[in-house]
Amino acid sequence: MIPAGGAGTRLWPLSRRQRPKFLLDLTGAGRSLIQGTVARLAPVAASVTVVTGVAHVDAVADQLPDVPRDNLLAEPSPRDSMAAIGLAAAVIASRHGRDAVVGSFAADQTIADEAAFTRAVHQAAALAGQGWVVTIGIEATGPSTAFGYIHAGGPTDVPGAPDGRVVLGFTEKPDAATAARYLATGDYRWNAGMFVARAGVLLDHLAAQRPALAAGVEAIAAAWDTPARQEVLDATWPGLERIAIDHAIAEPVAAAGGVATVPAAMGWDDVGGFDALHDLLAPRGQGPAAGVAVLDGAAQGGPVADVEAVDSPGALVASTTGRKVVLLGVPGVVVVDTPDALLVTTPERAQAVKGVVDRLRDQGRAELL
Repeated sequence: MIPAGGAGTRLWPLSRRQRPKFLLDLTGAGRSLIQGTVARLAPVAASVTVVTGVAHVDAVADQLPDVPRDNLLAEPSPRDSMAAIGLAAAVIASRHGRDAVVGSFAADQTIADEAAFTRAVHQAAALAGQGWVVTIGIEATGPSTAFGYIHAGGPTDVPGAPDGRVVLGFTEKPDAATAARYLATGDYRWNAGMFVARAGVLLDHLAAQRPALAAGVEAIAAAWDTPARQEVLDATWPGLERIAIDHAIAEPVAAAGGVATVPAAMGWDDVGGFDALHDLLAPRGQGPAAGVAVLDGAAQGGPVADVEAVDSPGALVASTTGRKVVLLGVPGVVVVDTPDALLVTTPERAQAVKGVVDRLRDQGRAELL
């Protein structure tokens, strides 16, 4: 299951409402983030189901021609991750049975070590088969305050999952001192929002924790492959509770001892802003833009970036216009050049880009969103 939502506001002006970050090739890999996600899941998935907004279904279908159109579930409006994941799990349960093992993996993340990812998912599936709700815990590379943390306890002792550990709890985005203290114990991992469970187990937990939301997604799923789909969807979806799967299931079920984690080091990144992109893209080794990381407009279906840099090592330029971009003595700068907006910032201020988007929304500048 791939929830593909969100506007990626911290990557504005590249990422927009009509073309959010999961549809973009942000790493120069020759594929969009959602295409990379599907390719990464190929060794472990019997099928792929994508939940995305109605505005993006056609674009997702174009990018994923091998995913059956019936497996592209269009949500009429954003209702947060639990509604999207719950709907996908309920549709899969209706089609394949409640014992089907399902996994939820975000559409807009990158993973450098895909073999490590595959091993972790296989272990998660073994744990899920024994009734656990499983989350894959990412090895933290530093005391980041941008991610939630998973507190891992003792081993689960499940065959096929030698690294499985019981989850003692979750913490949302702690301060730097707390994060550093967590990492010093060796018992904490980043929460990347990857969850694996039997479909029926996930839905049963949802029914116990959020019965109205569970009833809603089950009703929609029951009608999904019938002529009544649109009628039931229109009547039910707008009233579904907005809540993340972390709060709806992961936290309360962990408190009851029902969540396990598989710790993994896989070179994970959520591409959460231009600071992350700055670290992901390798600088050019030669030519007029030597020392600069360049996200070529050609990767987005636009013109080739024309960048010249002098004394600007460590800079990042993302250009979709084909305009000449010249950097003179501005090391580490971030320049994002699009036809209707130009952003100049630094990696240290990159997370503040979301505030720019918020102000544009407040000003009614919908054409820039």
